Amino acid sequence: MSTTPDPRPAAAPDAAAATARELPIRMLNDRLLVELDADASERRSSAGIVIPATAVVGKRLAWARVRAVGQHVRQVEVGDRVLFDPEDRAEVELDGQTFLLLREKDVHAVAAPRPGGQGTGLYL
Repeated sequence: MSTTPDPRPAAAPDAAAATARELPIRMLNDRLLVELDADASERRSSAGIVIPATAVVGKRLAWARVRAVGQHVRQVEVGDRVLFDPEDRAEVELDGQTFLLLREKDVHAVAAPRPGGQGTGLYL
């Protein structure tokens, strides 16, 4: 009995697989694991006044970076910046870092990269 090599190319590790190895968690279904942007804590007004994160200014959405996705997530990928309502969130601590758990349907928008890879062009 002869063995023939598998004609399929070896799968290269992608970003999702690399992230899955880094984190001690695997997301299920339509769930996202996100990390809040560093600038989410406080912000400046157009006049230069610092507004702390505890200040209530209507309903303000937040940006976060996607770190892991479940197998049924269709429109969001690992590494995307997503816009969501911070009131609809669940927190989890992994390896001393705080992450948020979201459902894909709770994401309002995904930041689109600029042509040429020069950031997203978002000034929110």
